[in-house]
Amino acid sequence: MSATNFNTENRTYRQLLGNGLTYQVPRFQRDYSWSEEEWEDLWHAIVGTLPADGEPAHYMGYLVLQTSDNRVFEVIDGRQRLTTVSLIVLAGMRVLKRLIAESRDALANERRLDQIRATYIGYLDPVTLTARNKLALNRNNDGYYRDYLVPLADHLPQRGFPASTHAMRKGLSIRNSNDLFKPDRPWVNPTPPHGPGLAHPSTA
Repeated sequence: MSATNFNTENRTYRQLLGNGLTYQVPRFQRDYSWSEEEWEDLWHAIVGTLPADGEPAHYMGYLVLQTSDNRVFEVIDGRQRLTTVSLIVLAGMRVLKRLIAESRDALANERRLDQIRATYIGYLDPVTLTARNKLALNRNNDGYYRDYLVPLADHLPQRGFPASTHAMRKGLSIRNSNDLFKPDRPWVNPTPPHGPGLAHPSTA
């Protein structure tokens, strides 16, 4: 009978996703199901870490992961939170994409967009443009996440998808219109010393 080893440690989101590891939600795990109320609770907690006198960090709770090679991890518990934070990152990337299209510090924002994608999301194969993602969702949600959300598609289709997919799209839309990404926020600075663009929060 093989032994089961347990390892517990505290990690930041950057440490989880920024280390070349990949995470997979098992195909038959339940679909994404967070409501707007749950989104807002997490969002306000994250916003509370941004001011200089705010909370130093937000504790996201525990993740239960399983691996056989310490490179690819199955997400046994915590998949809803991990998916939601990934959607928030994608919402920020969509803002950067819009700033680039508006020629607002385009070169610097392209570099920021590329760095955020490489650190937290994955990369696009330069030949096939296929997404190589750090997070893969279950069988009902991964196609939409991979084909529309990760590539920052301008048009997000609504018909012919399960309710869980609409929940992901709706959450992303909420974040795109949220006050955090409006130009008068101190971390989205239209006129920083080196030109307009998305400034780096002190907690990044």
